[in-house]
Amino acid sequence: MHYVVIIGPSQRFLSGISYVTLLLSNSLADYFSVTALLFRNMLPKKLFPGYKRVGATLADCGYRSDITVVELLDWYNPLTWIHARKYIRQGDVIIFQWWTSSVAHMYLVIALMNLNKKPIIIEFHETVDPLEHGFFVLRLYSKIMGTLIRRLATFYIVHSEIDRQLISSHYDIDPEKIRVIPIGIFDQYKKIDKRQAKEQLGISESNVILFFGLIRPYKGVKYLVKAYESLSHDLIQNSRLLIVGEAWEDQELGKIIAKSPVKSQISLIDRYVGDSEIPFYFSASDALVMPYIRASQSGVAHIGMEFGIPIIATRVGGLEESLGKYGGTSFINPMDPDELARVIEQTLSNKKLFEAPGELRWDVIAGQWKDLINGLQSDKYG
Repeated sequence: MHYVVIIGPSQRFLSGISYVTLLLSNSLADYFSVTALLFRNMLPKKLFPGYKRVGATLADCGYRSDITVVELLDWYNPLTWIHARKYIRQGDVIIFQWWTSSVAHMYLVIALMNLNKKPIIIEFHETVDPLEHGFFVLRLYSKIMGTLIRRLATFYIVHSEIDRQLISSHYDIDPEKIRVIPIGIFDQYKKIDKRQAKEQLGISESNVILFFGLIRPYKGVKYLVKAYESLSHDLIQNSRLLIVGEAWEDQELGKIIAKSPVKSQISLIDRYVGDSEIPFYFSASDALVMPYIRASQSGVAHIGMEFGIPIIATRVGGLEESLGKYGGTSFINPMDPDELARVIEQTLSNKKLFEAPGELRWDVIAGQWKDLINGLQSDKYG
């Protein structure tokens, strides 16, 4: 049995990537011996927008008991990177989770310690993090470090064909070395009766529209507020717009809501919502809206699909490719509140639930990873 080492963030810095690292580790453990080598400290705590929740117990799911879990890596301590060498040596295949260049220096050192030239797979969740993209120095650093690390890698995973093209051109990688394997459904949550969920949240309105996730400018939430304001008076009075998530660099949204003529029908829950609360918000909702201006993939969409609720998403990045498999998706153009308002009205007028795509179950995803890893071991992709 092959020994797989997966390197990514621990639940101390809880995010969608933390969940993917966990769910991928658990699913691959059906086929391989797995070690999850995790970041204990990824960057200076005060530089992390959600630093107040770092270390809090917000996740209900955990790693399988047969997985070796090592929270070891600190961004500031080279001794922890060197200590990781013994786990790298044991691995037959090493998987890096890539989403931000804040971990690039650690990845580079770990890759250089791979003296036995074990296959390294980089799973790209972002080409460049949206925050880093706004600063030339960070954007340049990300590209340089990403280019250096990818020269030490064997193969690359992305989640859509669009991302495959972006990664290939941005880092000058042979497209034949890049495979599209989607993220699996986030299926760790318990579904709750809608009436019970609404009672728990104190919602009396007939219709519930949900935005969920980190609130950042590229998420386009202000267009959702504008679209909501243009709905018919009766629909607004019978609806509740829930905007649930931790505001990072988007501090404008609170002011927009405060000035909205329908602010009494908008609830802004400006904090990171843990696993114990997530089922209530999704079970209570009649539509999940993702008005993103740009995107690669979204863990939020993978929660929405599991709960079977209609999803309204913009045609950006890899969203159309991944959500196109889900029968409950309606696509709109980004930054178009008029179109968004029309689709919200259509969705609420014909409420129903949908089945999550079977091809996005983690056992199917794990099977694709298994084929790739076994192929690398047999030099099929070498």
